[in-house]
Amino acid sequence: MEQLLKLRFLLVLFCSSCSIFDQYEDTYEQRFKAHDIVHISQLQSEYLLNAKKPIIKPVVAVYPSAFTDQTGQRKSNSEFALFSTAITQQPSSLLIRALKHAGNGDFFVVVERVGLDNLTKERQLIRSAREQVAKDDEQKKALRPLLFAGVLIEGAVIAYESNLETGGIGARYLGIGSTIQYREDSVTVTLRMVSVATGEILIEVMTEKTIFSYGKSEDVFRFIEMGTELVEIELGNSRNESTTLALMKAIESAVLELINVGYDRSFWKHEEIKINEPDCDAECIDNVRGW
Repeated sequence: MEQLLKLRFLLVLFCSSCSIFDQYEDTYEQRFKAHDIVHISQLQSEYLLNAKKPIIKPVVAVYPSAFTDQTGQRKSNSEFALFSTAITQQPSSLLIRALKHAGNGDFFVVVERVGLDNLTKERQLIRSAREQVAKDDEQKKALRPLLFAGVLIEGAVIAYESNLETGGIGARYLGIGSTIQYREDSVTVTLRMVSVATGEILIEVMTEKTIFSYGKSEDVFRFIEMGTELVEIELGNSRNESTTLALMKAIESAVLELINVGYDRSFWKHEEIKINEPDCDAECIDNVRGW
């Protein structure tokens, strides 16, 4: 019974010590406030979602081989080797998603290039079926041609840096302690917009996103029964920002910067563009319309 009372007393002291680092924990919790309710189906950047819409939407294409992971980084682990990559190996899917949802889906016209072979096969099947069942030339009407892009969106995930900054704080008194540790990583993305007509790189941008992780632990140990028995209690938790969400934000920031630079360089405009205007030549019209 006496040992039980001592154990309860130690638990009370242990719980009361947790409040020492509340001010530090609140600082770290703010970094994760936005991730408490995450809607993957929505863009993480409201600025990109509410981007100003152009009068003529540019037609763009993203090839899977044109936007890849070039970091070669593996997931970090101090105990054993991991062969899993640090980030997704299909970042082009996140780029297509950001382009498609920019301006609530009304900024870019994104054409399919990931499954182009499958798309071509299906169109061939449709042509073959029409030729077999058609009774006249009217029923043999050809399919509409595929929409081609005026610009290509290319780039890469060029850097994933681990342990850019690490640190923590802790204290211990009479066998009761509390510790907070944190770590910062970063991911860097580059994007470029290439003209299909000339091969010229029209826009090139680069963005970086910080990935934050922290852990908190508390522990209590005490010798009882004249130092012959030891009671030890430990608990803790850690939180890590999602690497995929961080990469998603970096890509969305790059797309938003690409849009803003495009407005500055008159590749797309808000107002109606007249071909006869002296400040908009044929090349300007082609860039805007995606021809």
